[in-house]
Amino acid sequence: MSRTMLVENWKLRRYRLFKWRYELSVPRKLVFAFGLACLTGLAAQIRILLPFTPVPITGQVFAVLLSGVLLGRLYGGVSQALYVALGSVGLPWFAGGNAGLPIGPTGGYLIGFIPAAMLVGWFTDRHIRLRGVWGQTLLMMTAVGIIYLLGAVQFAVVMGAGLWATLMGAVLPFIPVDLAKALGVAAITSTLLPKASYDGEVDKAAYPSKY
Repeated sequence: MSRTMLVENWKLRRYRLFKWRYELSVPRKLVFAFGLACLTGLAAQIRILLPFTPVPITGQVFAVLLSGVLLGRLYGGVSQALYVALGSVGLPWFAGGNAGLPIGPTGGYLIGFIPAAMLVGWFTDRHIRLRGVWGQTLLMMTAVGIIYLLGAVQFAVVMGAGLWATLMGAVLPFIPVDLAKALGVAAITSTLLPKASYDGEVDKAAYPSKY
């Protein structure tokens, strides 16, 4: 098989995959949402403690961003809502095998996972032009910004920290790692995503290619 045929076959397969995902029944979408919640829980066990802040470095953000692309604008958020809800009622899959209501200094990040995944899923589903590497990178960094914002607000309230202490304890030390995660997810998703409409995208007329 020629290289051109291989490329065309790959484009066709990824298009069919995302169209299939979009057309799934609600129960099946919920099953996949739970699967991505489990992936987030597994990623949470990748944890690096820092001596100057109660906020650890974890692998969760990678799974959160990926869930938005793989599950779309609603069920990406559903997957993270399941993750937070089940962890809140006792399932020990938060960072370090912890569970409980997200009311501590790191709880805002958990809440932020939900709108972050929804934002990535919404704009990826609705805009073909955002499925390239730069569009995906922009979405991922915006989603990380949402997680930081909610995380920093709750950190400041719980810890009674001022602006500089909040930035140093909840934002600045994590930017290089989360930037790497965002770039890594963008590289993966921009390859996986079809560059054609599977969901009535708003800019589909500008992308007439079949795949």
